[in-house]
Amino acid sequence: MQNQFSRTQMLFGKPALDTLSGSRVAVFGVGGVGGYAVEVLARSGIGELDLFDNDSVCLTNVNRQIFALLSTVGKAKVDVAAERVHDINPACIVHRYQMFYMPQNADEIDFSHFDYVVDCIDTVTAKIELARRCYELHIPIISSMGAANKLDATAFRVADINKTKMDPLAKVIRKKLRKLHIPHLKVVYSEEQPLKPIDDESICSHSDCNSPDKDISKCTQRRTIPASNAFVPAAAGLIIGGEVVKDLINSAHTMRINPDDAEANAQAQEAARRAALHKEKYRQMCIAKEKGTWEDNKVVMPLPV
Repeated sequence: MQNQFSRTQMLFGKPALDTLSGSRVAVFGVGGVGGYAVEVLARSGIGELDLFDNDSVCLTNVNRQIFALLSTVGKAKVDVAAERVHDINPACIVHRYQMFYMPQNADEIDFSHFDYVVDCIDTVTAKIELARRCYELHIPIISSMGAANKLDATAFRVADINKTKMDPLAKVIRKKLRKLHIPHLKVVYSEEQPLKPIDDESICSHSDCNSPDKDISKCTQRRTIPASNAFVPAAAGLIIGGEVVKDLINSAHTMRINPDDAEANAQAQEAARRAALHKEKYRQMCIAKEKGTWEDNKVVMPLPV
């Protein structure tokens, strides 16, 4: 029977789809890059997503962020993201964390639940903390480097942090990881030299951000407001999402197993078992919602002091 993932199954095979259905992925930052990574994960059939972002949609996000529309301005990004994910795959279990992830509140998150972590945040200290935690817990992680102030969507590369070049953010992260004795970090970075934003006071005012929540960090509070467009951050996010999908399948050894071989394949059977566990978890959640006993598990944390 056809479903929204039929064409993907024709390319990857049913065991691979089972692997994705039985996987739980955390995405930190669901903006210009992270939003498109979430899109890939949702459309690929990931069974459970944990979405972390403190911000609400701002008018200036509409030019590049997939969750940003004129109709969503002012809404929490994690809420808009969850609604879109469920419109793609209602069976995807989405956990929302409206919080600014930092070392000060990192202990509040149990990373042991995650099969993969996606870092699409732009705060250096938070990126380092994510890399450190995942390294210590042996959780796969992929990190986005700089996507702002660039024009060439074809300049992105997937590499270890130690093999990056031209990217100023990657240079900073690389030095800090060396001090922490973290030898490797998978990243998506651009080999394009960043451009300097055009200084235009008519659109770069630090006083006219329309964020409706005083507790949410405003996009105009940055020392320098980055310039961006619709296609460069999107390309980075699509690449990241694809890497996560392929890594999960390849690590489970379930890529392109033919239907006739699946029954005798141990990896295929394990993937089917995990997919069944996810299906049961979703079924129990639906029962609780029907009975009125389901409690919204959205996490809202104030900005770290």
